[in-house]
Amino acid sequence: MPGVVAAPRPTAAMELPVEPQSLKKLSFKSLKRALDLFSPIHGHYSPSDPESKRIRISYKVQAEFGSVANLSGQQAREQNNPGGLGKGDQASTATALALPGSQEAKASQNDGNQNAIVPAPTMLPKGPEIGTASRNTGTVLSGTDRYQSTSALMERIPSRWPRPTWHPPWKNYRVISGHLGWVRSIAFDPSNSWFCTGSADRTIKIWDVASGRLKLTLTGHIEQIRGLAVSQRHTYLFSAGDDKQVKCWDLEQNKVIRSYHGHLSGVYCLALHPTIDVLLTGGRDSVCRVWDIRTKAMVMALSGHDNTVCSVFARPTDPQVVTGSHDTTIKFWDLVAGKTMTTLTHHKKSVRAMALHPKERAFASASADNIKKFNLPKGEFLHNMLSQQRTIINSMAVNEEGVLATAGDNGSLWFWDWKSGYNFQQAQTIVQPGSLDSEACIYALSYDISGSRLVTCEADKTIKMWKEDRSATPETHPLNFKPPKEFRRY
Repeated sequence: MPGVVAAPRPTAAMELPVEPQSLKKLSFKSLKRALDLFSPIHGHYSPSDPESKRIRISYKVQAEFGSVANLSGQQAREQNNPGGLGKGDQASTATALALPGSQEAKASQNDGNQNAIVPAPTMLPKGPEIGTASRNTGTVLSGTDRYQSTSALMERIPSRWPRPTWHPPWKNYRVISGHLGWVRSIAFDPSNSWFCTGSADRTIKIWDVASGRLKLTLTGHIEQIRGLAVSQRHTYLFSAGDDKQVKCWDLEQNKVIRSYHGHLSGVYCLALHPTIDVLLTGGRDSVCRVWDIRTKAMVMALSGHDNTVCSVFARPTDPQVVTGSHDTTIKFWDLVAGKTMTTLTHHKKSVRAMALHPKERAFASASADNIKKFNLPKGEFLHNMLSQQRTIINSMAVNEEGVLATAGDNGSLWFWDWKSGYNFQQAQTIVQPGSLDSEACIYALSYDISGSRLVTCEADKTIKMWKEDRSATPETHPLNFKPPKEFRRY
């Protein structure tokens, strides 16, 4: 019909409008779909895999009877009964063969050693097959039987963490006052007759080890003294401080005979090479400088850190120089080429302290996050100490008996067993009368040459001396050691 426009046909979208659905309704739909999908097998165990079961059993047999599994019957009888043993001897031999675990565990159990690291695990009797009904009762297996079967097939691995050696606790037996400022550094004489301390009062004081009396005061620095070292081959004392100066003192004349100029900022740490006449210093200019102690010349500058070099030690073999920095890294240096050999990035905070073990080829490093042990010469990470001191650790030292001492910024002095990383004592320093509680801070510590005395340098201007409590026994101070459940690889 002219002038009339036909109406459009309704589309499918117009015929079936989408109903808006709430999130709750969609969730219920999804739950219902999942229920319909899994409800037919709800409460049933998954079918057992015979191939995996066969592999597990063969592995268990190989682990227990690997030494006699491939022998014939005659050979097995000869091995179990060498030279015609009696019945009792045969029984003991069979018992020894049935011991699971490593050879060390068997030997330690036969010897009656109570401190074996790897005890022989106990095996549960084999339970019925998983996922099947019991033939006698016709009932489905309970959860206990199911787990018993699994534990019988699995080899139980005991903790292989070394048990700590018992050490007597340490006690404070002497407090020395004499400095007029924070005591920042310490070094012992190789003859073990005296030790020296550097302080924020700009002096170096030399003390008698046996009596604790002051023997000498050296003045010459114009800022606090942060590093001290005594030479083993010369009558020299080396000092470094915030005044950018590194000084060599002749202890026969008690005066400065050399000054080493080159640092652009304060010098924070100092170490002597054990075999050659070389001095190592690190400071706020992020460089570890190597000095020839005879000519006052700087041999080289080991640059590579991004922040203050605050700890350094030297070894007779490569890596001859190891430095720790506020940039959270530890660097091994090739002293011949003057280049970095390895960089360890395990720490998350400033590495303010490091300690080289006097006997083992290993060292420990400390930062606010953790205390870590590393192997030498490659620097493989060994393990963390089993506790966290949760403070800034300013200094650490280890003696030949394996007692590691760490000093915290909050006055905490913790003692650790080196081998296992177990913290066996947590001491707290006490400020001298007239000091603030906030001055309970330990800046430096060192063992004497024998390792039987520990000396701490503190912010309350005192020097404290510690020794082992000889009246303590394993019965009065027992070890409360629990091996770690998880082993961190970083």
